[in-house]
Amino acid sequence: MTRVPILMYHSVSDHPNDETRPLAVSPGRFADQLGVLRDRGFTPMTLSDLVAGMHRTAAMPDRPVAITFDDGYADFHSEALPILERFGYPATVFVTSGWVQDSGPAEAGRRPAPMLTWGQVREAVSCGVEIGGHSHSHPQLDQLPVRDLRNELRTNKTMLEDQIGRPVATMAYPYGYSSARVRREVRRAGYWTACAVANDTVREGDEMLALPRLTVTEQTSMVKFGKAITGQALPVLYMRERTLTKGYALVRRTRYGLRQISSKYAPGPVSDGD
Repeated sequence: MTRVPILMYHSVSDHPNDETRPLAVSPGRFADQLGVLRDRGFTPMTLSDLVAGMHRTAAMPDRPVAITFDDGYADFHSEALPILERFGYPATVFVTSGWVQDSGPAEAGRRPAPMLTWGQVREAVSCGVEIGGHSHSHPQLDQLPVRDLRNELRTNKTMLEDQIGRPVATMAYPYGYSSARVRREVRRAGYWTACAVANDTVREGDEMLALPRLTVTEQTSMVKFGKAITGQALPVLYMRERTLTKGYALVRRTRYGLRQISSKYAPGPVSDGD
């Protein structure tokens, strides 16, 4: 195994709203992309199965690929799942537990669009879909203090496992960003692999808590898609995305550092005295 593509999708819809449109893909384009995978001899796997194969604890096909979805949009159930079933392909969906449509008192954050219900999540599992974590309220994890970070990770994992009745061992970072501190807490929370973005393919020896993925949207032409899944010219294909990611990563590290300094030197509570 040399290079393995992990594809990152979000909404699959012909009518995405303004907020989901930048990362959305139409059902027709999605079906065409799965057709390319089939025609080129790729074997889709869940992320857990892919990682097991990378660790030599399970069989690995000649051309593996993982198809992943972030957030848990309702259109995964109505649009993406029927297409996956038509091709006989598994997938991994990273669910934000506080965004689940019927999350009730556990609701957290702001839903950008209609989301999966718990019943639909369980139905997806029955169809061979792996469910992974994506935090509870979809915050920028690398900007959170430790207590809030742990709560986001563990609440998400516990709720998912309670709802689907099986262990949840994989996750993806909201917005794709993490840090050494975040990855330590992800491991402590019980996850054994996690996805970033990076717009690259996976190579043997890559950090299991920061696996790179390839962004796929409606603007991903079929030519670009075909080259990306085979690892051709990725620095050129994703030049804009990689430049923005590196620049924003520096901003985020600086922002967190300044916040830590500010907290350290913030004045304490004023005493009333005698």
